[in-house]
Amino acid sequence: MKEALYYQKQSDGSVRCSLCPHRCSLSEGSAGICGVRRNIDGVLYTETYEQVSSIALDPIEKKPLNRFKPGTYILSVGTFGCNFSCKFCQNYHISKEKPETETLSVSRLIEISSKQTDSIGIAFTYNEPTIWYEYILEAAKQNPKDTVLVTNGFIEPEPLNALLPYVDAMNIDLKSMNDDFYRQVCSGRLTPVQETIKAACQKTHVELTFLAIPGYNDSDDEIKALAEWVASVDTEIPLHIIPFRPMYRMTHVATETLKRIDALSEIAGRYLKYIY
Repeated sequence: MKEALYYQKQSDGSVRCSLCPHRCSLSEGSAGICGVRRNIDGVLYTETYEQVSSIALDPIEKKPLNRFKPGTYILSVGTFGCNFSCKFCQNYHISKEKPETETLSVSRLIEISSKQTDSIGIAFTYNEPTIWYEYILEAAKQNPKDTVLVTNGFIEPEPLNALLPYVDAMNIDLKSMNDDFYRQVCSGRLTPVQETIKAACQKTHVELTFLAIPGYNDSDDEIKALAEWVASVDTEIPLHIIPFRPMYRMTHVATETLKRIDALSEIAGRYLKYIY
């Protein structure tokens, strides 16, 4: 464990985390919504520091990043926990459960990455990387290669702006243009994600991912509103529209057809230059 950044001690022994917009108030012994930042004796600790659940060498297009050094590979690492509770989570075994992990120091991670001659750097992915903040910030500062984040974008402006100078590319999920969807299906909110996208686009390469869930967020009006909003930020932001697979608590939803993905892509392409 390591003492966390971005929190405030309270007079009653509780602490308030200020890493993400949930701003959890934690009594002694309790953890935040993310499940990995815990109040111990009035100090907020991160329980995932140096704890790695997953590591693999992936094509950069799998992040997905199609317009950031295409054709290359990147060393991808993840831990566990998430500050969202998406009912359709594709990686719920590490986002909502506690998998087996191995301790991997920042220096050792950098060493492993440096030996991967086919890799352009390190991608923090698989679970939500922003709640692994302390580890990622240290690694990003030391990493001589590229640093990539694959994230839900639910982070407060201050920690985001402190991290962005060390980030070379981000893929950010934009799950819906409906705040009710974010609240009811993901246990989050839309506006902070939009603010993250706008801030990140000023500092680094950004691509967005939209998961089309039948009957939830895949209407023509929804994709039109999403594409129009993204275009208002920058028409050259690449948008990845991907099909839903029944998973976690949404196994009852029918699998999206590629024909529907094509239709959504055609609508989005009226407003944005790069649709994948």
